Amino acid sequence: MSNVETTPHNLGEAIERLRGKWASITAFGVLLVILGFAALFFSLIATIATVTLNGVLFLIAGAAEIGIGMHSRSWGQFFLWVVGGLLYLAAGVLCIVNPVFASVVLTLLLGAGLIAAGIVRLYLATQLPSGQPRALVFLAALVTILLGLIIVSHWPLDSVYVLGTLLGVDLLFHGVGWVSFGMGLQSQR
Repeated sequence: MSNVETTPHNLGEAIERLRGKWASITAFGVLLVILGFAALFFSLIATIATVTLNGVLFLIAGAAEIGIGMHSRSWGQFFLWVVGGLLYLAAGVLCIVNPVFASVVLTLLLGAGLIAAGIVRLYLATQLPSGQPRALVFLAALVTILLGLIIVSHWPLDSVYVLGTLLGVDLLFHGVGWVSFGMGLQSQR
């Protein structure tokens, strides 16, 4: 017989276990807010750090894909895995050796990707049944398209700041979310 607790876990129980850690959760949120403001203030450095980290991750992924390819049973699989791995390695080296140029390429891809995602969301919004609320889906699609257009229209001049700025905004909002969650836990004690 196992002494592992068999009662099902639910969200209420999980939140209850976190109540005593409200200060740590709030402190983590404050740290993220500080890092977000730092990334916004030093957006060029944040962009270079982000692109360089992506380069390291590309190198790891490329090596892993080549390793998988080496264990393939057929020439076609071997070739595809190794080519994919080599492309990852090339992207990783580019990101590490020249992060400013890589940020220009990644920013263009990001802007184009946002425009494409916004168009898809716009189309999907038109496909919702007439009884469903579509306004927020349309708004989200238009905001995504607008953000993509802003990024692409200022490309390549603002490329060295875009990724760092987005990182800063993400950290800032993520941190505010953790702070509000931690403070909410404390107020319910």
